[in-house]
Amino acid sequence: MGFSMLMEQHPDMMVVGEAAGGSEAVRMTAGLRLDVVLMDVRMPGMDGIEATRRIIESGGRSRILVLTTFDLDEYAYDALRAGASGFLLKDALPEELVAGVRAVAAGDAVISPGLTRKLIDAFSDRLPGHSPEQQRRLADLTDLTDLTDLTDLTDRERQVLTDVAGGWTDGEIAERLHLAESTVKSHINRILTKIDARDRVQAVIFAYDTGLVQPT
Repeated sequence: MGFSMLMEQHPDMMVVGEAAGGSEAVRMTAGLRLDVVLMDVRMPGMDGIEATRRIIESGGRSRILVLTTFDLDEYAYDALRAGASGFLLKDALPEELVAGVRAVAAGDAVISPGLTRKLIDAFSDRLPGHSPEQQRRLADLTDLTDLTDLTDLTDRERQVLTDVAGGWTDGEIAERLHLAESTVKSHINRILTKIDARDRVQAVIFAYDTGLVQPT
């Protein structure tokens, strides 16, 4: 109710539905042309991770912003792998939540580069390179590595992707590689296109899945 009241205060936003659980969220999303879904992760019945996966797999236009209690919630990493465009804390300031919704609606990922690396490091035991069972489970969670491989990327693109996965901002990458920041942005856009990733977060996951970057 609080989120709904906050959203309705802004003329560029409209709340068109509220779901009590994951199954209802999937059904409602299928019937409505939603730009953004604010998804909780811990719900009765179908959790937010499975609901996110089903919504993304349906091929609809909706982008998902996960709301979590802690910045390193154990479910946050799985939510990103399932296709969420990022996550915010439930106690985020009102302006942060509104800005996050707008960013996701515009096609951006709502998670800072530094927090992306922090999240990857915290759950590095779930990344490839561990047990066969873990690798099989990861294969079920995303098919990014089935769509392309590193040979589709140029040497420069692999270098940029490595830095993105390392948590560097566009400006920092530009300084490290002696490039204009606009050039770095162009490289990242081409990388996203080649690996069929929705956003920077998926690009980071791809970098780890293909072995371009190893957990530290």
